[in-house]
Amino acid sequence: MSAPETAAAMTESDEAMQPGKDHETGLRERGNLFQIASGVIEKAFESVNLDTDVIEILGQPKNEIIINFPVRMDHGRFEIIKGYRVQHNNLLGPFKGGMRYHPEANLDEMKALAVWMTYKCAMHDIPFGGAKGGLKVDSRKLSPLENQRVTRRFTHALGNNIGPEWDIPAPDVGTNEQTMVWMMDTYMNIVGQAEKNSVRRIVTGKSITSGGSHGRREATGQGIVHCITEWAYDNNFNLDGSTFIVQGFGNVGGYCARILSKLGAIMVGVGDHGGYIYNREGMNPHRLQEHVNNNGTVAEYAGAESISRDEFFGIEADIFVPAALELEIGVKEAKSLQVKLIAEGANGPTYPEAEEILLDKGTQVIPDVLANSGGVVVSYYEWLQNKRGERWDLEEVQQRLERRMRRSYAHVRQFAQQHNMSWRQATYALAGKRLETAYTERGIFP
Repeated sequence: MSAPETAAAMTESDEAMQPGKDHETGLRERGNLFQIASGVIEKAFESVNLDTDVIEILGQPKNEIIINFPVRMDHGRFEIIKGYRVQHNNLLGPFKGGMRYHPEANLDEMKALAVWMTYKCAMHDIPFGGAKGGLKVDSRKLSPLENQRVTRRFTHALGNNIGPEWDIPAPDVGTNEQTMVWMMDTYMNIVGQAEKNSVRRIVTGKSITSGGSHGRREATGQGIVHCITEWAYDNNFNLDGSTFIVQGFGNVGGYCARILSKLGAIMVGVGDHGGYIYNREGMNPHRLQEHVNNNGTVAEYAGAESISRDEFFGIEADIFVPAALELEIGVKEAKSLQVKLIAEGANGPTYPEAEEILLDKGTQVIPDVLANSGGVVVSYYEWLQNKRGERWDLEEVQQRLERRMRRSYAHVRQFAQQHNMSWRQATYALAGKRLETAYTERGIFP
């Protein structure tokens, strides 16, 4: 696989995105992601009088695992790699969440991402809990052999901290199908020979050949589009001829753009880690994807003009899909945006203060926990297929995904209307109520 192909491929995840250029200025400079996420969630819980003991339990992860391990690099010397696995909650089922390889990966980021996974699964009524993990490393700077050695060593170091009925990793930023296959194979060789094939479901997001599911690669982008089409129906809005902009053109943003274009929507602005581009007449997302595959970025695409980040956020369009990394939409960006709808493809792309500005402007927001959850839905289907020894065809997977996304969208809409709250609050409150019911029925041992 060539370098550009590797950069393009390393976006397969439950919520996969390529790192944003602006994000690389420093995750920590933007505030503590876990504290920001926790504040929003607690307000949602308090608004529906969630049991205070349940709020206390859900306030911190069950397990926070930090591992430091040596890996021999191609130059012959060893480097110490820091790895994380945060397991937030497994009341409803095994921990579930991606593995992120990023040079600024940190514990608080992993905690926030694990928390969001818990509520995604609970909101969808999927029997999984929430987890997140990864390595503090830039996978784009590693050779294929180094990536393999790092991944296999990390999997071995995690040992029994992951398992097909305990904690199930998936791809995320900086990882892909190949990463998951290496993790699966390493884990298979840790367990006994007689159990090797029974643990294929140790990870999801695998290649089809190695036990992955049809429809997994495009699932997150497809789920976003299902939410957008439901919103369009609710608001009597015609997607044919509408305009949209996308930040982040990796797996999520790319698939979302291509699927929206099939519905007649026109992509007029795009940005990623390499820069931002604009064409008021529209861009062909398929041709742009070919350009990204060859160059690793949307920058210098012949079918559009280069613009600044500030100009991108000022584009007048109907729909905005932020599909880069977290905390990209601040107060400044919220004031600049001129869109009717934001469908969050990234995890936590919007600051709470920015969302208040957007809602006051009349901009509707479909929050990440709902909008980008198609990936974990199909990950669940992949896990089920592996567990049952089945292989579902693409049509069956897509039909199941559409039904679940539409059902969850309707549940959130109804909850938001009943309790007169924002959709973000409704997703958390709905998920929290389901967890509260389970805790009430089961109690706390001993």
